Amino acid sequence: MNLDCLHIGLKKILSIFVLIWVAQNLQAQDTQDSLALKNNDVRIYFEEARAYRNRDQTDLALEALEKAAKVAEEKEDVKALIDCYHKFALVYLKLKKEETTYFYWDRAKALLKDIEYPYGSAMQKYIEAILLFHDEKNFQAIFMLNEAKQLNNDRNFFNNILLAEGNIYLKLEKYDSATKNFNSLIINTDIYESDYLATRAHLGLAQLNLNNEKLEESAENGENALKLAKKNKFFKEIWEANEMLTIIYEKLGQYDKSLANNRDLLHIRDSLFNIAKMKTEAKTAEKIQFDFMSDEIKRQEQKIEELNESKNKSDITAILTSALLTIITLLAVSLFRNNQIKLKTNDLLQTKNNELKAARDAAVTAMEAKTNFLSTVSHELRTPLYAVTGLTHLLLEENPSKGQKEHLKALKFSGDYLLNFINDILQINKIDADKLEPLNVEFNLKKVLQEVIDSLKQGAQSNKTTLILDYDKNIPYHLMSDPLKLSQIFLNLVGNALKFTKGGEVKVTAKLIKKVDEDVTLYFEVKDNGIGIAKEQQQNIFDGFEQGSIQINREYGGTGLGLTIVKSLLGLFESRIELESELGVGSTFFFELEVKGKDSLVDDIPFEVTPQDFNFKGLNILIVEDNKINQVITKKMLSKKEITSDIANDGGEAIDLARENYYDAILMDIHMPGIGGEEATIEIRKFDIVTPIIALTAISLDDSLESFYAAGCNDVITKPFKPEVFYQKIGENIFNKKELKNTTS
Repeated sequence: MNLDCLHIGLKKILSIFVLIWVAQNLQAQDTQDSLALKNNDVRIYFEEARAYRNRDQTDLALEALEKAAKVAEEKEDVKALIDCYHKFALVYLKLKKEETTYFYWDRAKALLKDIEYPYGSAMQKYIEAILLFHDEKNFQAIFMLNEAKQLNNDRNFFNNILLAEGNIYLKLEKYDSATKNFNSLIINTDIYESDYLATRAHLGLAQLNLNNEKLEESAENGENALKLAKKNKFFKEIWEANEMLTIIYEKLGQYDKSLANNRDLLHIRDSLFNIAKMKTEAKTAEKIQFDFMSDEIKRQEQKIEELNESKNKSDITAILTSALLTIITLLAVSLFRNNQIKLKTNDLLQTKNNELKAARDAAVTAMEAKTNFLSTVSHELRTPLYAVTGLTHLLLEENPSKGQKEHLKALKFSGDYLLNFINDILQINKIDADKLEPLNVEFNLKKVLQEVIDSLKQGAQSNKTTLILDYDKNIPYHLMSDPLKLSQIFLNLVGNALKFTKGGEVKVTAKLIKKVDEDVTLYFEVKDNGIGIAKEQQQNIFDGFEQGSIQINREYGGTGLGLTIVKSLLGLFESRIELESELGVGSTFFFELEVKGKDSLVDDIPFEVTPQDFNFKGLNILIVEDNKINQVITKKMLSKKEITSDIANDGGEAIDLARENYYDAILMDIHMPGIGGEEATIEIRKFDIVTPIIALTAISLDDSLESFYAAGCNDVITKPFKPEVFYQKIGENIFNKKELKNTTS
């Protein structure tokens, strides 16, 4: 009896020592794991996940992201956690598990509501665009990608948007736009996914050329894609390249190559894809199954450890069984109720979603039709207008008689008026179509305002009106905003004041309201003592073509769009134009603007290049232009400066002439039949990166200056142009050796 009691006592003591030893070891292990977790950087796991995802090792990508999520939660880094959810969504999107993609997308969306994170918001819209593309809602996807671009300028993110846009344009059979995007990705400087982006771009071009029956070019791009994919072990891209090359070589009649690619295809399918896919799906299913219960299991384990100290195993088993049954019951009830609510909610939302999607599609289609119409009309108007203004300039320089000179000046005035009218309409529609966004560059505000006043002095003198600038000396010398759009705002406001003020005064005021660190708030005012505006007219004065009355329209003229442009441009800066006016007394237009101040910069930094006089004699320039009249005008304007020139009628001729001859510069029209100006520039830059190429074109609503520079242009001259600007741009680019701009680098 005593021996039994002794044995029982020894067993209890031994059990206690074992439990203490296990607990200490577990605690030490947990501490080590926690320290290792904190020392790891989330970004390292992101890079691993990106590499695994591109190589279709999605199971390893998910494991890396799971580690990243643990680190983010440990550090309470909300932004990193949002990035984790987005990357999870992209991996599941690649696995074609859209429900899981939406799950992580929704989790990221919930976190973004409580934090300001532009990159996260941009990625949210990017993933939404991809999902829309998968649902064949292509125009909505393009719209969403444009919104994403405005939120972030990360180079890798921008390159992925270019790739997504290229795929959507390919689907829409907009082959020119798709080609431009894919070409810009073939040679890229992305520090994370350079080869992967180039591989996808080659595959896109291969499919594009296959659709257009350009089989040789399609095969070349397919082989380039396969080479890059094999080098980097991009398994999905190896599969796609072999699959495409099998079809291409079969169409070319090269059956041996087609058979070889087909064999590679079968080998990849049998040895890699099925196994990898099964492994990934099994691991993913296991993760989804156990993640939800992990927290509850940890709590139960802690409870078991507490029970070990005070109760026997039978009590633990009973309590554990009861707890598990309770949990299972609650989960079952919760799942049932959620499912019922979801079914009812889906029915209610489906109808509304369909109505909203139909309305949105109709609005996007209407906006696109309007944009395309204005793009075509503006280009068609600018081309003959270039002929009118160009010929007028040439005739004025040929010593016309006094009577002829008056007629030619009237013709020039009419041409300038028509050009301003076209520019005003395009400016408004660019804003309406979200084609404009404010820049953020360094400038000197006083210089901008002084230049506006100097440019309008002649008009003020003709009206016998005094122009005054009242500038606050406390305004920082260096500011960060968009000086070009500010110039447009003040040109319209001051020009409008001068138009309705004769023999009076127009005063421009700029004052500093407050300055906190680099945040600067400014107050601007344009005041005149002209005819004033009646109260009943003030409500509509900022609407297009509204100038007060028919009598005022006839007496003072103008397009009636200046104040509309001011209102729209200030909207880009999140500001608002205000008006105070009394009929017969005058008007005051005023607004506030928030900018950034840069006091630390040296004051004597030059903001603009001073116009120079150049000696053009002996230069030889290539004119690329399909319009015969424009050829004559441009050639004659160059001859006036003793510049010789050759003419190319299209992009193909331009490439041949540039390869065979030396030119000091190339004037490149953009819109031409056959090979256009951008494509020709890209080809010329392959063998000549030195010769300045200046885009000489009638810019339309869809044209992007960035795309001109990305193609390899050094500068842009818009038709019709002022002769002094024409000669100045040519001189700057030839003699000052302006550095080649390339937005893809």
